[in-house]
Amino acid sequence: MVANAIVPSETMTAAMRYDSLGLADAGLSKAAFERAMSGYDKLVSEGKIKRENIISIIDFSLPSTSKRLFVIDLEQGKVLYNTLVSHGRNSGKDMATSFSNRPESFKSSLGFYVTGETYQGQHGYSLRLQGTELGINDKAMERGIVMHAADYVNDRLGKAQGYIGRSLGCPAVPVNMHKKIIGSIRNGTCLFIYSPDRGYLASSRMVHAAA
Repeated sequence: MVANAIVPSETMTAAMRYDSLGLADAGLSKAAFERAMSGYDKLVSEGKIKRENIISIIDFSLPSTSKRLFVIDLEQGKVLYNTLVSHGRNSGKDMATSFSNRPESFKSSLGFYVTGETYQGQHGYSLRLQGTELGINDKAMERGIVMHAADYVNDRLGKAQGYIGRSLGCPAVPVNMHKKIIGSIRNGTCLFIYSPDRGYLASSRMVHAAA
């Protein structure tokens, strides 16, 4: 399972990677991973990814009570982190089903992002996210969509009310893990927020890039 270098896409398909990483057992849908790799390959070919060994996937086909953030090291062939992550409060309760690129919508935006620099903000140590899909998530910077810690992202709350807390659109992660996660994906890695949303799948050029 562990590779010494990233295996070229022409010799290892996304399906092969999915199996070798054990992602089915981890709970990541195959559709999410295969679409993630399509967009990742396109971003790499366009020179937009600085750190090609890391890809992060948020799988909104899973409920908020599931560990639906996957940080994957393609070079080492392993999942670095698998944990809870929030969606926007207007995207749904347990399931994220409604998405928007509009400021003040308080909804999550799907699609491919490139991680930026870290900073100390309202929520402490946070990570800027640059949306790469026009009309889908390109207003992320304007909206202040970042990765940050939130105390409402925890199993206890999820068990008590049936869903974890929700953000204003940011992918918030557990307080006890945010520094490690942000530190591992900052400065030019690929983040893909997935949903089997028909509108997104029909309009995104990225998920069909390698088709």
